[in-house]
Amino acid sequence: MRFQNEQRIAGSMEAVARLYTEPRFYEVLGELPKLGKPEVLERREEEQVVHLAVRFRFTGNLSPAVTAVIDPAKLTWVEESVHDLTSRTVTFRMNPDHYADRLRSSGSVRFESGDDGVTRRLTEGELAVRVPLLMGGGRTAGVVEQAIVSGLRDHFSAEVGVVERLLHEL
Repeated sequence: MRFQNEQRIAGSMEAVARLYTEPRFYEVLGELPKLGKPEVLERREEEQVVHLAVRFRFTGNLSPAVTAVIDPAKLTWVEESVHDLTSRTVTFRMNPDHYADRLRSSGSVRFESGDDGVTRRLTEGELAVRVPLLMGGGRTAGVVEQAIVSGLRDHFSAEVGVVERLLHEL
C-alpha cells in the first residue's frame, strides 16, 4: 500500500530538517502516545549527510485485525534513514525485529519551504503486509495495512507539536 503525508511545521526548512537528525528529537518523541521511547542505535554524520538507525516500539492499542497476525509485544523495528541536509531529503527503510517475513516499509521525505516561515514535510512510502492464506490472506493484509497507515498519520500529526516545541527551545 502506497501512502503519502504532509506536515506543516512552523520553522525554517533548514532547522526542521536538521532537528529530525538530532537524538534530542527522538528522546522527546517518546512522550507521544502509542510509541515507546525511541532508541538511537547509531548516528553518523558525514559532512551534510546524517545516517541514523533508531529502534521504535509500538505501545498503543491495536485492532483485532492487526493482533490476529501480529503480537503487540513484538511490534518493534529499526528505522534506518539517510538525511541529506543539502537537498533536504530523507530515505528510510523499516526493518522489523520480528515478522520480517510479514512486514516491510520504505520511503522518502522531502522538506519544502512554504510561505510565512512554514516548512512542508512531505512523506511518501510503501507499506506491505503479508498474511498467510490460513489467516485470511490478502483481505486481512489490506485491513492491517490501512490500520498501520492510519496510525502513522496520527503519529505524524502529533509529531508536529514536538518539532515546533523543540525548535522554540533552541
